[in-house]
Amino acid sequence: MNERRTTNILLLIIALPVVFYVLKLLSFIFIPLVFSMFIALLFWPLVRWLRTKNVPKVISILIVVVIIGVFIKLTGEVIHISSGEILASENNLFEKAEGKLERLITPLENFFGIERGGGKGIVQHYFEKIDVSETFGSTIDLIGNTISMTLMTFFFAILLLAESLNFQMILNETVIRQKFSSIKVFMRIENDLITFIKVKFIISFFTGLGFTLACYFFGVSFPVFWGLFAFVINFVQMIGSVISVILLALFAFVEVDTTGTLLFFILTITLVQLVMGGVLEPIFMGKSFSINVITILVMLMFWGFLWGVPGMILSIPITVFIKIILEQFPKTKVIARLMAGPELIPLKGR
Repeated sequence: MNERRTTNILLLIIALPVVFYVLKLLSFIFIPLVFSMFIALLFWPLVRWLRTKNVPKVISILIVVVIIGVFIKLTGEVIHISSGEILASENNLFEKAEGKLERLITPLENFFGIERGGGKGIVQHYFEKIDVSETFGSTIDLIGNTISMTLMTFFFAILLLAESLNFQMILNETVIRQKFSSIKVFMRIENDLITFIKVKFIISFFTGLGFTLACYFFGVSFPVFWGLFAFVINFVQMIGSVISVILLALFAFVEVDTTGTLLFFILTITLVQLVMGGVLEPIFMGKSFSINVITILVMLMFWGFLWGVPGMILSIPITVFIKIILEQFPKTKVIARLMAGPELIPLKGR
């Protein structure tokens, strides 16, 4: 028995790196597939309700496609408006930024004895080695990869909703073999992930709205763009909110001349982020997921390393899924409890 257990542990140690390598190597397939699973989870209750009304499966799928199409159309309109306000702007932002950088960096250069030859400006001196063509090519590649992954995600989501790919059956045949248990686990996964996605969407929406209104009130340019950026980046758990505040604060530093106004603006967007992400989100999420901060950070770094930004966005839903699966087996319940936090681990003698 001990030899068999040792063999199983060794096989697991060997298999895990191979699995992670495959996940990274085939990320262009796995990322859209995982995204599509969460999209399908959102629409499964609607599809089931339509079936109770004897609506044909084809019509149900068409309704879902129309809803997704309307959402993509609205998203495109928002992006169009935000890009339009940037292109229509006549602010000399680059000149302002260079002027403020000049006033900040020149004293440091004087202190450390750094000389800029040829009377070059800050931007020209420090950024002249950047290959613009290479940066432009990387941007084009990023846009192309994003479009292809979006189309694959849409395709996989339709397959899942049409039950060409039956996630519940896969769960039943591979991980949990009792039918009743698999249905119960599947429903819990569905409910928890739908709750997470809905709460995250609402919190991100109002965070973006708060950033937009703050930019309008304090006269900061591109309010729609900054609201859209805050909405999107807020889906990256924990660090997304910090990134949005820092970048908008730096932009406001360039544009806003009055120190008092700049200070109140930074305090406003920080307060919006704290109220939405630090107060309302935990309240709405409740204790449904029971995942501690250390687990969140570890999974955020792991999936970020494996799949980049999409991995960071998917890290919490994947963690919720893994934790629910681990709770179903006696031997792995202790790992699920560790993921939940020490306060949920029963102590001996208590």
